[in-house]
Amino acid sequence: MKFSGPTLDLPSQQIRGEARHLRFNKPSPVAQVRAHVWSSVTHTSRCHLRLCVLAGAKGLGRNNGVPGLATHRCPSARAQGALTSAPCGRSHRLQGWSRAAPPAHLQLYRWLGRAGKQKHRSNTFKKKSPPAWAPALQSQEALEAANMGMSQKRSCFGYPLSIFFIVVNEFCERFSYYGMRALLILYFTQFFKWDDNLSTAIYHTFIALCYLTPILGALIADSWLGKFKTIVSLSIVYTIGQAITAVSSIKELSEFNHNELSDSNNTGTPTNVTVHVALCMIGLILIALGTGGIKPCVSAFGGDQFEENQEAQRNRFFSIFYLAINAGSLLSTVVTPILRVQECGIHGKQACYPLAFGVPAVLMAVALIVFVIGSGMYKKVQPQGNVMAKVVKCIGFAIKNRFRHRSKEFPKREHWLDWAKEKYDERLISQIKMVTKVMFLYIPLPMFWALFDQQGSRWTLQATTMNGKIGIIEIQPDQMQTVNAILIVIMVPIVDAVVYPLIAKCGFNFTSLKKMTVGMFLASMAFVVAAVVQVEIDKTLPVFPKGNEVQIKVLNIGNDTMNIHFPEKMVTLDQISGTNEFFTFDVDKLTSINISSAGSPLANPVTHKFEQGHRHTLLVWAPNNYRVVKDGLNQKPKKGQNGIRFVNALYKSFNVTVDGTTYANVTNYNASEYQFLPSGSKRFTLTSAEIPERCNKSFESDFGFGSAYTYVISRKDDCPEPKMFEDISPNTISMALQIPQYFLMTCGEVVFSVTGLEFSYSQAPSNMKSVLQAGWLLTVAVGNIIVLIVAGAGQFSEQWAEYVLFAALLLVVCIIFAIMARFYTYVNPAEIEAQFDDDEKKKNTENPYCKLDPVSQTQM
Repeated sequence: MKFSGPTLDLPSQQIRGEARHLRFNKPSPVAQVRAHVWSSVTHTSRCHLRLCVLAGAKGLGRNNGVPGLATHRCPSARAQGALTSAPCGRSHRLQGWSRAAPPAHLQLYRWLGRAGKQKHRSNTFKKKSPPAWAPALQSQEALEAANMGMSQKRSCFGYPLSIFFIVVNEFCERFSYYGMRALLILYFTQFFKWDDNLSTAIYHTFIALCYLTPILGALIADSWLGKFKTIVSLSIVYTIGQAITAVSSIKELSEFNHNELSDSNNTGTPTNVTVHVALCMIGLILIALGTGGIKPCVSAFGGDQFEENQEAQRNRFFSIFYLAINAGSLLSTVVTPILRVQECGIHGKQACYPLAFGVPAVLMAVALIVFVIGSGMYKKVQPQGNVMAKVVKCIGFAIKNRFRHRSKEFPKREHWLDWAKEKYDERLISQIKMVTKVMFLYIPLPMFWALFDQQGSRWTLQATTMNGKIGIIEIQPDQMQTVNAILIVIMVPIVDAVVYPLIAKCGFNFTSLKKMTVGMFLASMAFVVAAVVQVEIDKTLPVFPKGNEVQIKVLNIGNDTMNIHFPEKMVTLDQISGTNEFFTFDVDKLTSINISSAGSPLANPVTHKFEQGHRHTLLVWAPNNYRVVKDGLNQKPKKGQNGIRFVNALYKSFNVTVDGTTYANVTNYNASEYQFLPSGSKRFTLTSAEIPERCNKSFESDFGFGSAYTYVISRKDDCPEPKMFEDISPNTISMALQIPQYFLMTCGEVVFSVTGLEFSYSQAPSNMKSVLQAGWLLTVAVGNIIVLIVAGAGQFSEQWAEYVLFAALLLVVCIIFAIMARFYTYVNPAEIEAQFDDDEKKKNTENPYCKLDPVSQTQM
């Protein structure tokens, strides 16, 4: 940087050119810039500089890295009369300069002094505007020159180093959230023993709350604490909520508080459930507040770390950010179920929910620590007042003012928000216009999330009717959700690095809204595929009685051959045998059932009154000895489990244990209730006073998915002999057939959700980014509410019909959204705000005394 002449009145263009040179060609710390300025000026100018610093810029001080500034002395006198005869000091006055227009090098040096003062206050320079009399510096180029040393040093592969802390934080937080969420349904149904309807209602209410609280987080961030402090504060609340939820699952908790066992029979169910439920609800509320509050802040805070000329890096950051979300969810949904099935407890063993909930709590604490460690590297944009209140008041005033002036005598205005110009400035009105335009586009988006979130409900239930054996791998129905996370980890980099560049090379303008439209179409097609899979599943499902029908299956548990006479048919059964299927009868036409043995022509009638709409098993061991058992199983076992029951053909009762499940006191010539076991190999152990010690009391069986079996325990050589009868056949359609629908849904998610995050950020004004991010997340909450409404109100006899309905609805919404996107005009909020800044600068230039820096005025 060169200055010519003692006064160095350089034009504004040269000042900006020097600043650009420092920014792009020679990145140096602020202290080096000051030293360069000092070494480049003459003796007289150094006195001028010293006077300027002492008069108005305390940030430089006396020992602030500028050699000679503190010790330099001025000459005793000058012919120009610019200086007095005293040494340079605070008593000097700038006699020859106009305060409104000091030499340009003094403007730069004085402003650099302020930058040094800001550096002394914090590690990140704040974008403080120069005084009104310095038009050469109002372009912020000198600010960039001051900041360039730090921004260039703290980067990695062209990205700000701070974003790596943000990505790690998001990975840990998502691990914590999805790991906890994966356990909730089973926690409610198995630990609290709530029914499916209540558990589902609480679960979806919690999810909806998690996506409603982002509005609160955005208000706090943009209006009060700023994004950084909001994330830290609500992360603390989040961590406390996770810890409380983990504590609520400790079985011995109520014993500690009430001096009594929480689970007296060691089944894992607390006898005093109130304390556990209360703690769990408090924990979930805190988690919803924490995770929802930081949702709109973290992604927007990451976007703030980039400069305006780093749009490509910022777009890729959002892809990496979304990749971290799904990597965390994938890992957590694999790890936490494994932890849950471990047994732990002090007084009795149970499913280890404290460990399964505790690990997510620890990960949330790690996320908080990692985020705080990167504090010194973040670019922290300060909150700019209660933005949401201003927005609401401005919109309300515009509507009210338009209503007051609805007469034709008042001329129309270009936009309905222009009716607020009488009270609010044009900058705010322009920002609200940008926000309302994007919010209008958000109206159709909840329908996408209504389909997307059914991966954890309808699609999981569909998987329960399928076979989870894929090659050598065995997958549980609720583990199919991990396919989405796996595909996300694979598809995000492929789409970002391969698909989008190829589309761009083809010359197609694949804008953000076009990407989102394609995502909605792919999600619709995913449900069409799900409907096709459901049709194939329905072909293999057992037929259950409907309306006035009953179904009857016969088991001969005696030692003689039996004949059973039904209306229009007769069945002959050998000893310890049964019918291969359930016979279906109309109750009104089932006039009689008679039993006879092969050697006795006498038939004995069955006088039992069969209950319509249910399956029944007729146990027969003699012509005049029978028992009718109501099965109570009118659908495929849920979650791919297998219904198992026992029939006692011995003389005395027995007990059966398997995997901690006990069939207690099964009386002779009677059947137990169905109990449900997961797939895989199971070992059954019988205990009875009738069984001799020499006999083998155990046997093993291997189960598939969604089956039901009846074991008849008879006697052979005085030892028990089990014989298995199939009540419901196992699932035969492989879960691998769900992969295409998951693939389509994941591709739709990649081009819809990732793009939506970036679009929301890019179209938001600088002071409303978190608000728009919260609006994006609000569409997820509305989508969950749509699912609850449709699931509650819809009455479909066939599941595939519901899938087709959702696919059609989203397809219609997709067309509507495409039309809306066609008329949307993309904006650059930074350029619009810069135009307002330029207009303000022009006004300030025309009247330089109207906005002097108050500190500078006082000191000068």
